[in-house]
Amino acid sequence: MIEIREMLRLWLQGRGLREVARLSGTDRKTVRRYVERAQSCGVDRDDGVEQLTDELLAAVIAGVRQSRPNGKSDVWETLAGQSEQIKEWLDQGLTLTKIHILLARRGVVVSYRTLNRYATTELGFGKRRTTVRVADCEPGAEVQVDFGRLGLLPDAEGRRRVVKGLIFTAVYSRHMFVFPTYRETLNDVIAGFEAAWVFFDGVFAVAIPDNMKAIVDRANATDPRLNDSFREYAESRGFVVDPARVRSPQDKPRVERCVPYARSNFFAGEQFRDLDDCRERAARWCRETAGMRIHGTTRLHPAEVFASDEHPKLKPLPDTVFDIPAWVNPKVAPDRHVQIAKALYSIPGDLVGQRLTARIDTATVKLYFRGELIKVHARVPAGRRQTDPADLPSELTAYAMRDLNTLQHKAEADGPHIGTYAAAVLEHPLPWTKMRQVYRLLGLVRRHGADVVDDACRQALEAEVVDVGVIDRMLTRGVTGTQLTLLPPPAPSRFVRSTTDFAVRRPS
Repeated sequence: MIEIREMLRLWLQGRGLREVARLSGTDRKTVRRYVERAQSCGVDRDDGVEQLTDELLAAVIAGVRQSRPNGKSDVWETLAGQSEQIKEWLDQGLTLTKIHILLARRGVVVSYRTLNRYATTELGFGKRRTTVRVADCEPGAEVQVDFGRLGLLPDAEGRRRVVKGLIFTAVYSRHMFVFPTYRETLNDVIAGFEAAWVFFDGVFAVAIPDNMKAIVDRANATDPRLNDSFREYAESRGFVVDPARVRSPQDKPRVERCVPYARSNFFAGEQFRDLDDCRERAARWCRETAGMRIHGTTRLHPAEVFASDEHPKLKPLPDTVFDIPAWVNPKVAPDRHVQIAKALYSIPGDLVGQRLTARIDTATVKLYFRGELIKVHARVPAGRRQTDPADLPSELTAYAMRDLNTLQHKAEADGPHIGTYAAAVLEHPLPWTKMRQVYRLLGLVRRHGADVVDDACRQALEAEVVDVGVIDRMLTRGVTGTQLTLLPPPAPSRFVRSTTDFAVRRPS
């Protein structure tokens, strides 16, 4: 009523409708409706403002606004009849503009503004979830971590690439650190954490990152599964990882506003030589600019609060370099080896076809089966093989490892002549190429007995016959015990010339 009285008073003073609308903050068409209704009720500019009684204003309002017994307009009641359909469309993800079009097709013609007010008031459209401000933690307890896009930066090859900032914000003091990087791999994330610990000169008790894939393998609100390598890194540095929920920035609000702040205040408009220059200047900006600003919430200098309250509470800075491991799940091949990083490693026991868990770093390879450590190897370069003879079956160890001494000892154990014969077979520039013949000789021992094979080897040695095939034929034909004779030398070919034909007479 006060607003309507003010509109009519300005009009009675002789002002035009446009000026009345501007001064009263009301639409010009609304002003016209009220003025026309007031004139129909007998209001005249010549009678002054005294004629604006409460009874007259009530009559003007009643004439402009239709009667609403239940406090709702007819249009509102019409929309209420379409409430279920409108709600169904909103649940399907339709925009309110599209719903306005669909209602018109059904013959429900209302203004978009009225539809928007109805959906907002009655159906909760566009209603934001109620949030509360979480209390700050104790000094040195938490640091929140987030990735944010900074801009474009040339790499070593001169290409302009997107550079991102791994941003750390101390929850208590709001002191922040920015680590620019091109990628979001595990190695880059751990490098960022290591640089942050150096910048803060200590380690926070809890780190709250978002669900970056380099850290979290499986997101879960209550039991997230962390990457094995990063979990091992966190254990070595002594901090706990508590990832935020998926699409829940309110879980790490202290770092969220730092991302656009770093992008606009640090990176925008600057020229950097390379990534190293960007990182160096980012650390300096964090100390001198971001750290010394008056924070909008705490109204204090973050760097000073950090130095006085938080730094003494941090865990000591690590003095060792973390060797980043990799975890893989290789399958045991029929040769009792697994392939890891293009190299082969032997496995003890009969685990052919089983999947193992392998941890590999720069020095060692650890192999686990069902959570139990079963083998540790020294790491070898790609293309090489690391085989422990104890991992192979005893009957195959000598062959697999080309162990000539062990094979020789096995032959000597069956008989002295067998051992001598085996040594004669292995007397070759490439002795491992003759190992199969020795194994054939040992097979004859198992088939015919050691005494018979030893006697056959004796006879063959006396006849200077070094051929395991001859021993096999002797035993098969039962000719052992008879004296072997050397075959006569073959007759020379008729085309062979005497050596004297090539003699050269030297001059006297």
